[in-house]
Amino acid sequence: MNQNNVRFLKFENYRWNGVEVKKYKDENKTWLNVCRQVIAGKAGEKIKFHLRYFEIEPGGYSTLEKHKHEHVVICVRGRGKAIAGNEVFEMGFMDVLYIGSNVPHQFVNDSDEAFGFFCIVDAKRDKPKLLTKKEIFNLLRDEKISKVIRIPETYPGLK
Repeated sequence: MNQNNVRFLKFENYRWNGVEVKKYKDENKTWLNVCRQVIAGKAGEKIKFHLRYFEIEPGGYSTLEKHKHEHVVICVRGRGKAIAGNEVFEMGFMDVLYIGSNVPHQFVNDSDEAFGFFCIVDAKRDKPKLLTKKEIFNLLRDEKISKVIRIPETYPGLK
């Protein structure tokens, strides 16, 4: 942030100058081939939200999780699938998905190109929670979800 309270980030090839590309998460092995960038909200801005960019490589997926905070997801690169509650959405360029409080969700890239999306969340928010074995089995009963969902053997609580 400069002295005039302005911050400009140059965009090139789905990277923003001065923004670190990080692993999606550090903990457990509940996801595959995902990176994230926090574009706004953690560099001294006085906003009450975070703007993040996630990118999932072909074959990758995010953690199957839920949390109290809401979020808005906007696809800006490639195509991918989003499981939200008991629905599966095929997301493409500029499609928008709102995910409410405590809705189980997961993003899956079953295409042959990167799937990238902005995710807007409150700056102050709870930590995501993994689903219980019962919640996972309830999701798996739905054929459209069972074809898309990714649950690695290392997902805690499955054994």
